[in-house]
Amino acid sequence: MPRRLQRRSELWVALLLLVLGAVVLWDASRIASDVSQRGAVGPKAVPVLVGGLLVVCAVLLGREVLRGGHGETEVGEDIDLSHRSDWRTVLLLSGAFLVNAALLDWAGWVISGTVLFWGSAYALGSRAYLRDLVIAVVLAVASFSLFTVGLGIGLPAGVLTGIL
Repeated sequence: MPRRLQRRSELWVALLLLVLGAVVLWDASRIASDVSQRGAVGPKAVPVLVGGLLVVCAVLLGREVLRGGHGETEVGEDIDLSHRSDWRTVLLLSGAFLVNAALLDWAGWVISGTVLFWGSAYALGSRAYLRDLVIAVVLAVASFSLFTVGLGIGLPAGVLTGIL
């Protein structure tokens, strides 16, 4: 791609980030903030942070491009573009996620999360089934405890209601 066209496309990316950041900030300004909220951080905090970071990134990218900097194609990439897509892994990961979503209300987070974590490890190539199952259960129980006890956010317990 000619340098002039590459520079123009990078400026378009910076402009897109700037517009996206401005939209996020504008939308965050419209969030109703109740003074009786729980905790020091209100509902505007994360959107304002994300919008502000998008604007900062856009300004820094635009400045870098205008100073003559540019991205380099495929330098430092760990991806071999000559290999075909691994659709088996994509489908297995998608399946683990969909089974998690289907089981969540009935079985609860601990069981559905265990399926998600174990299924993801399997899809990504691990064949230590028992070890992965133990790790998946520990992760599911730990995340359940973190959300319900630590953050006060109730995750569904499902069939384990009364046990957890």
